[in-house]
Amino acid sequence: MKVALTMPLPASPRPRASTPPVKAALAAALLIGAFGVPTAQAANVGVSLGGGTTGVGLHLAFPVAESVNVRFGVNGASRHVDASTDDLDYRLKLKLNTFDALLDWYPFGNAFRFTGGMMVNNNRLDASAKPNGNGTYVINGHSYSAASAGQIDGRVEFRRMAPYLGVGWGNAVATTRGWSLSADLGILFQGSPRTRLQNTGCTASAAVCAQLANDIQSESHRLTDEANDYKAYPVLRIGATYLF
Repeated sequence: MKVALTMPLPASPRPRASTPPVKAALAAALLIGAFGVPTAQAANVGVSLGGGTTGVGLHLAFPVAESVNVRFGVNGASRHVDASTDDLDYRLKLKLNTFDALLDWYPFGNAFRFTGGMMVNNNRLDASAKPNGNGTYVINGHSYSAASAGQIDGRVEFRRMAPYLGVGWGNAVATTRGWSLSADLGILFQGSPRTRLQNTGCTASAAVCAQLANDIQSESHRLTDEANDYKAYPVLRIGATYLF
């Protein structure tokens, strides 16, 4: 869905310095939200605070057309989880960080909405392999003493600009001022994961360290297969909204 908005141009525009693509896109979206609001509705600004699978979030909503709001937000959180592949156990640090630029469409005249847009997606997983109870790593059938093999660490990242589609409840810029509840249910399409896994501090023989490096490359593919479960990341958020 596209909303066409027209803004007057300055009479004598001045040259501007180039802006990175992501910042330019966000700046354009912010300008639309700030200057494309109809005059009669310009004072309506809804603020939402909530939480869910994207972390704790703060959102601002503005009306841009009848039954259509634009919404900008930032979300973040971090937590530790344990996970494993066929060969290794991992301690994972999940870092959630997204910036939302969304359009909410209210087709039925109530608080139900369809939502679509983009998120600047900084979500990632930092992984540290854990030795087994015998103090060894077993990779591809080869055993390595953790004392001489050193650390095995990695990172899993996703598409930086990720589309979002979902539904929700709550209109942050409805006619009634004050508090209300809101909810989002949707999918963040993060795309295929990018996985980096590496070894540091190997003090074993050169031949053992070389074999370990080869096995870690194979393990990296297995870690990527596990991370593929997050290509379509479920978004569930519940919050409270205040309309000024």
